[in-house]
Amino acid sequence: MRRTVFSNLRLLGVLTCLTVLFSCSESKPTNEYSNYLFAYFTGNGEGEEAVHYAISSDGYNYYALNNDKPIIETSKISKAGGVRDPHILRGEDGTFYMVLTDLKSAEGWTNTAMLLLKSDDLVNWESSLIDIPEIFPDQFSDVNRVWAPQTIFDKAKGKYMVYFSMLQPGSYDKIYYAYANEDFTGLEKAPEQLFYSPNKKANIDGDIIVKDDKFHLFYKTEGDSDKGIKVAISDSLTGGYEPVTGNVDQTDDWVEGSGVFKLIDSDKYILMYDVYTVGKYQFAESTDLKNFKVVDEQISMNFHPRHGTVIPITKEESDRLLKAFPSKNLPGISTVKGDNVKTNNVVVDEENGAIFIPVKQGTDLSSFEPEFQMIQSLSIEPSGPQNFTTGTVKYTLHSGIKNKTYEVAASVNNNPIVEGYYADPEILYSNKTKKYYLYPTSDGFTGWSGTYFRTFSSEDLINWKKEDTILDLKKDVSWADRNAWAPTIAEKAIDGNYKYFYYFTAAQKIGVAVSDNPTGPFEDSGKPLIDFRPKGIEGGQEIDPDVFIDPKSGKGYLYWGNGYLAVAELNVDMTSIKRETIKVITPDSTFREGAEIFYRNGKYYFLWSEDDTRSPNYRVRYATSDSPLGPLNIPEENMVIKRNDNEEIYGTGHNSVINKPGSDDWYIVYHRFTRPKGIEMGDAAGFHREVAIDRMKFSNDGNIVEVVPTLEGISE
Repeated sequence: MRRTVFSNLRLLGVLTCLTVLFSCSESKPTNEYSNYLFAYFTGNGEGEEAVHYAISSDGYNYYALNNDKPIIETSKISKAGGVRDPHILRGEDGTFYMVLTDLKSAEGWTNTAMLLLKSDDLVNWESSLIDIPEIFPDQFSDVNRVWAPQTIFDKAKGKYMVYFSMLQPGSYDKIYYAYANEDFTGLEKAPEQLFYSPNKKANIDGDIIVKDDKFHLFYKTEGDSDKGIKVAISDSLTGGYEPVTGNVDQTDDWVEGSGVFKLIDSDKYILMYDVYTVGKYQFAESTDLKNFKVVDEQISMNFHPRHGTVIPITKEESDRLLKAFPSKNLPGISTVKGDNVKTNNVVVDEENGAIFIPVKQGTDLSSFEPEFQMIQSLSIEPSGPQNFTTGTVKYTLHSGIKNKTYEVAASVNNNPIVEGYYADPEILYSNKTKKYYLYPTSDGFTGWSGTYFRTFSSEDLINWKKEDTILDLKKDVSWADRNAWAPTIAEKAIDGNYKYFYYFTAAQKIGVAVSDNPTGPFEDSGKPLIDFRPKGIEGGQEIDPDVFIDPKSGKGYLYWGNGYLAVAELNVDMTSIKRETIKVITPDSTFREGAEIFYRNGKYYFLWSEDDTRSPNYRVRYATSDSPLGPLNIPEENMVIKRNDNEEIYGTGHNSVINKPGSDDWYIVYHRFTRPKGIEMGDAAGFHREVAIDRMKFSNDGNIVEVVPTLEGISE
């Protein structure tokens, strides 16, 4: 065992590198957590296997400290020449404990040691090297892998338990545990096996978190047929872990290094993991540690981490770290929150010192107080409610070196109309309830992998209430359990009672479910309605249904297709089609998907989306007809809606249309990239979309006047 004492106090003299955003003043101690510390390494290259720090004010947006350089000199602590997988634990007595894998991957993936470190301040660390075969030759002389150690306090024993995976020849990686000695410089006795894999295959990267008096062990398995992150649960810290069926990671890519932490003052947990084959980190959110949803659209980092951990820290600790490990270009304000603030759409322009705050309808902007989220708890003036109705308000962020002033504007933005990530919106006015209902794709899932549908209700098209999930593929549909996309709905009076027919895409097939109410519950028919290609069609997908009931004949029609547009008449039951009526009516080469059909003043309008939903140029075109079956007449100028670069609105497409009853007021409901982050997200913008609504107008001859998408939306 080798022990090293070292200090980073020399870094305190580098205060001249601080930007105007950080304070050098001493802070009063506090036990309240305000920020998050992320410890990580950066890669397998020379010098990248080292401990790095990043800091966050909200658990979602992280900024590297020390200009993303190591905060510990690896050569002073490592026998192998590299350290990986840093895990930090806040001890019961206030001491911090860090454990590391001692490994330099350039020399191969075998190693025999790990490192135990402790600190009083997160800056200065004492280090001890634990070489397993050397210390425990009788039991583990042949060990050739000692990976990813972590630490947890055993309240029953009053000791710190270190757990990690080891590999011996002829076996597979197993997770072991041992108790650290009193001064955290060694292990009390030889490690014992902690977790027994049911399939006797490799399991590594264990991470234990306690919830509801249960120990949840997250771990990684490997192999083409069984790769991913799983969880096992036990009543005991040191054994009895029962695996839960399935994976908790939300990707099909190879992953490792899971870490779970609880958000401050929240019931939400974040599961993060290293998607190492594609060079990214993914965050997923949960309240029960069983069901997770990817929240990548909310995550930002100005660095590229590998396997690390996150802990909450206090203001005092934050200030200490910012002084010890200053970094350029750290923002003063990361975002703005508040009950009436559309936080996802806040724009912070650090370079120009400008902030835009979109707020909900009904917000009193003459007396509005933003909640600024800052990397550290600096003071900001003015305080209290301010008047935003006459223009921007100047806020000054104070630090111990220099101040920074921001021009802050706030205004009502009714777009997006619902909070969160939704796409492919269908809208219905119910004659039964006299309300509007929105039926979107549940978005925000990598690769469009959502599995459920929900609805929203409104009395005025402006204020929307989230209703319950109306159809869950995994629970309610027997023939498909993936890719819940692009629903459409029809209300029909049958024998004096209203019925609701909900057509949806699942696993690239189209199904139908029925209910007596617009908010469900909906009962699936038990089989797909469309799971075939029309005659003569060789490519495309059977997705994106649209249902239309002809007001002239009362007949129902179903339209569908990606790469082609098909139509068929529905039978009276609305749950089956007349196959002999199937017809392909693809408008032209601009047709991609997302058909929408409506009727106005004797004309049938056919709308469709052009390009790819991942493209900022995704947009809507139209044609008209004298019949719901075509032929289609395509105007020379047939653009319905496209990107608005002036307002940074992109990817406007896959729409529906609604007419306010008793009027000639028409509205287009569509999705767009999440704003402002979407345009920088690449392909991921195509599954991080938001629903918007704008007024749609017609010329005297019935042509659609091109809609310019807005931030304001509609207000009446």
